[in-house]
Amino acid sequence: MTPSVPTALSRPIEPAPDLPILHRDGMMLIIDKPCGLPVHAGPKGGETLADHLDALRFGLPRAPELAHRLDKDTSGCLVLGRHPKALALLGKLFASGVVGKTYVALTHGAPAQDEGRIDQPLAKRSPQRGWWMQAVPKGTPGAQEAITDYRVLHRAGGFAVLALSPLTGRTHQLRAHLSTLGHPILGDAIYGGASRLPGGPRLHLHSRRVVVPLARNGPPVDVSAPLPPHMCETLAHLDLSPEDVGRAADAFRPDGKT
Repeated sequence: MTPSVPTALSRPIEPAPDLPILHRDGMMLIIDKPCGLPVHAGPKGGETLADHLDALRFGLPRAPELAHRLDKDTSGCLVLGRHPKALALLGKLFASGVVGKTYVALTHGAPAQDEGRIDQPLAKRSPQRGWWMQAVPKGTPGAQEAITDYRVLHRAGGFAVLALSPLTGRTHQLRAHLSTLGHPILGDAIYGGASRLPGGPRLHLHSRRVVVPLARNGPPVDVSAPLPPHMCETLAHLDLSPEDVGRAADAFRPDGKT
């Protein structure tokens, strides 16, 4: 039996200034992860999201755990399961592709078509850098299917704003797909998106919205995260409103269906 989903909080609760809580119920938390905070410890050490999880128990005997992941330099909606049963259910929902995910990216140029699908397998570039991906032909040994739907929201001054919906969850999928098209994400030093715009060298990729169908017979949990400051600065330079961009992105595939 799938548990019912309590109503989302009417306003974010902030246990720490850099970890706003966008939604909290008995099953999960959705936080707004800042750009630059890794979710797992790396070889160089340093602060990670794990350092803050114990502060997010809110009376439960154990800290929440990741239901999925975001890259260190990707900001926005991140889902945490609050107990083992919740994590198991969320894992099934993410694995089956029924969780709607919308990202916003600022890119160098944009595809010619205003809307489309990128169906391009990805594989590890080298055994030493397993997180560094590259596009490969279908049928390549070791390649993983990777599919991304996109919509061009704005074109401005040689740059573009895209809404992205990954239908698979491969490492660096959005970054590698856009780079393969010749339109890397601004601030992406790995995949060729270096930027000198006002938002600086930070990655301009944001997990804008998640739609999680936790309740079998009730409405899904539907949460959006505001665009981060560095992306807002770049949008302002391009005479674009972050609020308008957010609303346009929210209109793109909000339920995760193809």
